[in-house]
Amino acid sequence: MSELASRPSLPSEPPGLIPVQAGPADRDDVPTSGPGALLAGRYRLRTRVGSDLAAGAEFWRAEDTVLRRDVAVTLLRILAPEHGAIGGDEDPTGAARAGEMIVRALRSGSFEHPGCARLLDVLAPGAPGLPADVLGAAVTEWVNGRSLAEAVAEGMLRPLAAARAVVPLAAAAEEAHRHGFVLGCDHPQRVRVTPDGRARMCFALPRPDLRPADDVRGVGAVLFTLLTSRWPLSGADAARAGLAAAARTAGGALEPPSAVRPGVPLELDTVARGTLSPENAPGHVHTAAAVHRVLGDVVTEDERNALFPPVHDGAPSDPDDVWQDGRPADPPDPVRRKRLLVGLAALAAAVLLVLGYVGVQVMTLFSDPSTPTIVVGPDAAGAEPAPADGEAAAPAGPITVADVRVVDDVGDSDNANRVTRVIDGDPGSAWSTVTYRQQFPALKPGVGIMASFASAVQLSELSITSPSAGTTVEVRSAATADASVDDTTLITEATLTAGTTVVSLDGSQPVEHVLLWITELAPAGDGFSSEVGEVEFRRAG
Repeated sequence: MSELASRPSLPSEPPGLIPVQAGPADRDDVPTSGPGALLAGRYRLRTRVGSDLAAGAEFWRAEDTVLRRDVAVTLLRILAPEHGAIGGDEDPTGAARAGEMIVRALRSGSFEHPGCARLLDVLAPGAPGLPADVLGAAVTEWVNGRSLAEAVAEGMLRPLAAARAVVPLAAAAEEAHRHGFVLGCDHPQRVRVTPDGRARMCFALPRPDLRPADDVRGVGAVLFTLLTSRWPLSGADAARAGLAAAARTAGGALEPPSAVRPGVPLELDTVARGTLSPENAPGHVHTAAAVHRVLGDVVTEDERNALFPPVHDGAPSDPDDVWQDGRPADPPDPVRRKRLLVGLAALAAAVLLVLGYVGVQVMTLFSDPSTPTIVVGPDAAGAEPAPADGEAAAPAGPITVADVRVVDDVGDSDNANRVTRVIDGDPGSAWSTVTYRQQFPALKPGVGIMASFASAVQLSELSITSPSAGTTVEVRSAATADASVDDTTLITEATLTAGTTVVSLDGSQPVEHVLLWITELAPAGDGFSSEVGEVEFRRAG
């Protein structure tokens, strides 16, 4: 921890009493953070790789310009006002929140474990060289490898490979809890998978309200994702991470991993369900030590039984696996047998037809040339007609939105902390504008939602679920996620009805960012306001 020790530490004061050297208003001359920004004269931000809105944190891959190496930087942002208030202090509790998170990070500075990236540096609120829109930051080792979404992008992992991957993360959580710390591994973008297949915490500064029980759920969620390719906790976090949300039963319970894929060992299925079940439910797993012990036993037992063929788990054998797929054939299927007999009969008829044609041709060699010749052509009985053309392709499914943010050129950002509700898969959770006394554009030209995809896509339509009938929305394409409305291109315009409004985007160009720009609000009591419950995009077929 030489890097961390070289920086002045904060006094061990109670959370919320951290001395702030300069607030945002005192640092107007410091540039805001973004790609290429330099923190504390040393760490240059390169690529934003994720965000945890509940913690007000952004995750960046950065460069330590002194030691010439990649590092992971967690930035604490100033939160937008929860209720969209105009003017005043933007984040009145931000300094206290950041101070508490920084103090927790400093107290865990000596903690080191193979399952967790090492803390290298901490930038306290008001530190010199900290951008005006940043309350604090933590620098950790960069974990080479892939994100959780990238690790499962090519298909589900073998169950034993998933268990081996989570063992070091569970061990790190167990060790951290023994020392009174919390990792914060309940967010999918805080964890990365190394090239040798180990899940490892990468980004620091978890939310101050987290408990060890949240880490237990996080470890179970990572195991669940590696087994099923689905994130079982927050749907909004899953969407931002590029993962599908886990399926649930009609009663709201999670579908266990064994219901998603075959061959999941009972122990892994049990520990995944136990960590993610309610705390008072039967079979709930309460500690990271229990998770670590079960996973360790599963891995040890697998190594002990390496001389025996494994149970088929739904994934094909790897080229370097000792045991390759060679299962006995399935029992005969009567329907399949009948179809096979019909096919053989048709083949026999075709053979007889060909033999007859050859016989006729041979006979013509020894017959009178004036004798008519029988020709069997493509119109003969039994020939299959050509398939009809012009059938419409099946419509494509919904597209995952990688990120969503509020666009407001005036700068109020109405309820920006709730905008992820429009992509969480639950129409009952909604984002809404502030209630305005006058209709747009009296106070501002409009307010919008910018949806970003992982790459450019050709859209066919979008659907907007909203109770605010009469809301007018312009659908615009944007070159970047932070583009202002003046830098976007109008695709189409729609007036929402109560319920779900489907907007056709046929003929539009491929786009990576789409702005839903509200130009007219719906009447709401004595004012005007609009609410959006869910937005869903569909790819062109």
